[in-house]
Amino acid sequence: MLRLGVIGTLVWDRIHARDGRVEPVEEWGGIGYALAALAAARPADWKIVPIIKLGHDLEDRGRDFLRALPGVDQGSVRVVPEPNNRVELRYYENDRRTERLRGGVPPWTWAELEPLLAEVDALYINFISGFELELETAVRIRRGFPGPIYADLHSLFLGIDPGGLRSFQVLAGWRDWLRCFDVVQINEDELHWLAYQWQDPWRFAAEVVGDELRLLLVTLGARGAAYVASPAFRPDPLSWRERGIAGPPPLGTPGTTLSGFVATEEVVAGDPTGCGDVWGATCVMNLLAGAGLEDAMRAANRAATRNVRYRGATGLHEFLQGRIAR
Repeated sequence: MLRLGVIGTLVWDRIHARDGRVEPVEEWGGIGYALAALAAARPADWKIVPIIKLGHDLEDRGRDFLRALPGVDQGSVRVVPEPNNRVELRYYENDRRTERLRGGVPPWTWAELEPLLAEVDALYINFISGFELELETAVRIRRGFPGPIYADLHSLFLGIDPGGLRSFQVLAGWRDWLRCFDVVQINEDELHWLAYQWQDPWRFAAEVVGDELRLLLVTLGARGAAYVASPAFRPDPLSWRERGIAGPPPLGTPGTTLSGFVATEEVVAGDPTGCGDVWGATCVMNLLAGAGLEDAMRAANRAATRNVRYRGATGLHEFLQGRIAR
């Protein structure tokens, strides 16, 4: 039995102008999408361990949501006195939106995380708010956690103004952030932000993978996803961590950097909210279960495409499994 730790933030969403609707919709989002996808894709005896902080104001509703997901162990959920994260999303194109954050739980410290990480075999980190971890804590995780670490960096690229409005920002310390994880997931816009000093973003991608960052995954919206894998990438994630950044300087792994593209099999119209989260969660679960890289990406493409047909994270795991209709 494998135990997958999940660091992220459970968010209460208020969504405007989705699918042309006049009235806003309120529902669970944030890491809820990833947890639903993990619950749908997990082997029957595996456990999902959310390492999340819940605001006291939404504790009961948050625990009810988690309780409905099969295979989820709530032992690492912590309730904090701060108000839970709430996000207002306003769509102005099918896949473009503004985002405003209210409330917010505090970041994790290494002292808080160390005993919790001792209970899991692999780690999936999704920066839903961008404030889940400070860089110093991420470095401590890399040094202290012996299992594979997959990270979706999404909201690390989002700044916040005094009114809570989020906007793109250059990721300070990006080299150090990338060194903290075995696998990093970003989208196409984020790749261009990281590679703004390079003429070719894909040349940048080939240069940043190596002995520490083994795999860079780039989601491309409805087109699918691409990857760049270093020679240190191996099919079995549990064999990835021969050393971390606390060890001796990397000697380099002989071989060739590989890249590829996996197209979606079907393009559908609908709600794109949470698609990147569903994509990453499905991909990491398939990799841990022994799937090859491109097969894991195909499964992630299918799950994200199916997510477009559904609204919200509640009940999403059953919809992804085909157990309920839209």
